[in-house]
Amino acid sequence: MTNRLHALTFDCSDAAELGRFWAGALGRELDPGASKQFASIGLHEAAPTAPGWCFAQVPEDKAGKNRMHPDLLTEDLEVEVERLIGLGARHHADVELGTMRWTTLQDPEGNEFDVIAA
Repeated sequence: MTNRLHALTFDCSDAAELGRFWAGALGRELDPGASKQFASIGLHEAAPTAPGWCFAQVPEDKAGKNRMHPDLLTEDLEVEVERLIGLGARHHADVELGTMRWTTLQDPEGNEFDVIAA
């Protein structure tokens, strides 16, 4: 038996708020029934083409750097970074490593993610 990725889950203080940010960032719809306690993206799709995203309220605040983070690929790094900042992300760092170039952002609850130039 093999496993396949079903969903990525973020602990957070307000699941609906963080879910709305990520739905906008990914160009996907927030699933019906989002609440402060739980929200999801893509779990109710009849034929999902990508893993779902889940957001679950926890009592403690985020502490420290993420040990895992999403990487988003884009054709226009500067335009996409500005769009995500407009949705509520915060700029953290710009990185160039050889021919690779990306920007590290933080979502509204401080979770790091990278936007990589294609």
